[in-house]
Amino acid sequence: MQPQYFQIQNIPCALWGEDSDRVIIAVHGAQSHKEDNPFSLLAETLGNSQVLSFDLPEHGARQGEATLCKPPVCVRELTAVMDYAENRWPHIGLFAVSIGVYFSLLAYGSRRIEQAWFLSPVVDLGLLIKNMMNWFHISPERLEREQVIPTPMGQTLYWDYFCYVQEHPILRWSIPTEILAGGQDLMCDPAVTAAFSERYFCRIQIAKDAEHWFHTEEDLRILKKWIQETGGDFIR
Repeated sequence: MQPQYFQIQNIPCALWGEDSDRVIIAVHGAQSHKEDNPFSLLAETLGNSQVLSFDLPEHGARQGEATLCKPPVCVRELTAVMDYAENRWPHIGLFAVSIGVYFSLLAYGSRRIEQAWFLSPVVDLGLLIKNMMNWFHISPERLEREQVIPTPMGQTLYWDYFCYVQEHPILRWSIPTEILAGGQDLMCDPAVTAAFSERYFCRIQIAKDAEHWFHTEEDLRILKKWIQETGGDFIR
């Protein structure tokens, strides 16, 4: 399936599927992009709904831009995409992956979304950042002093990013939500994901052999089956 390409306030977007009164906003994770496999699979599987995906700063068509992929910027851009969707579709869903989940929790807690799907969700980014700092023996004092520290895993730590996350905990989420997580996910503590699911009454499914990144043939088979099993109410 080939999407249509356009821009929302200079944000590169892809719109998948035939005209519909339903759209699912798709938010990718780190080192991903608007055309990643989960989004095309989502559009093919839920054929009665369109899928609107877009590139976050530093990703996809925006690699090399001066704008950094930090929470305040991402919240503004997710808000712009939602404003666009609300003016064009009466029924809106959300599909978010990894850190895209955290940005969605920040931006969409009070927006008109009928159903959400979270894949390998980062629901406590503050904890993940602290874990990364521990992995590479980076203290808060050093991060404050240096402000910017690249890590061997390709992620850069920023002091202002760290402070923002500490100051903006997730305290609200009332949207009916389905969660799919990998049983071998080393990025996100399964206990943290399970606690989020219980706190906000989400339904959760664990793919026991999957890691954080769903990319193998078996991962994508599980992902498609999960979408089929959980998407019926939205597309009716």
